[in-house]
Amino acid sequence: MSGFHPTMISLMSRIPHDLIALVARISVGTIFLRSGILKIQGWTSGNTLALFKHEYQLPILPPELAAYMATAAELALPPLLIAGLFTRYAALALLGMTLVIQFFVYPNAFDTHGVWAASLLYLMKYGAGSFALDRFVEPAMKERTSAA
Repeated sequence: MSGFHPTMISLMSRIPHDLIALVARISVGTIFLRSGILKIQGWTSGNTLALFKHEYQLPILPPELAAYMATAAELALPPLLIAGLFTRYAALALLGMTLVIQFFVYPNAFDTHGVWAASLLYLMKYGAGSFALDRFVEPAMKERTSAA
């Protein structure tokens, strides 16, 4: 029984970064993309604007502008995240949205937003992994930066 713990730790330490990053990208990206699709569906009925006017009530931004910005971000950023293209930047922007949601919209939902934040922070730190378009883009970006 004394060898069980080290064996389990050894097995768990072999979980590849590429798998963790892929699961994080798909799961968080899907959450935000579904939300964006629901916002688009709610434009015709007026539900989206009503939510931003009466339930979300973000400080500083007018509800109409906040609704357009959130919808655009939720439709543009998740495909980038899922494809693994400009992953670190998409994750940064979605983390910003997550923080806004946590602090201004649903402050009692840290259990959910904390999981999103942890996944996004992981992607910001370690990148998208091998199963991503960043694999092809990042070397070219590094080459351009070093040439400049």
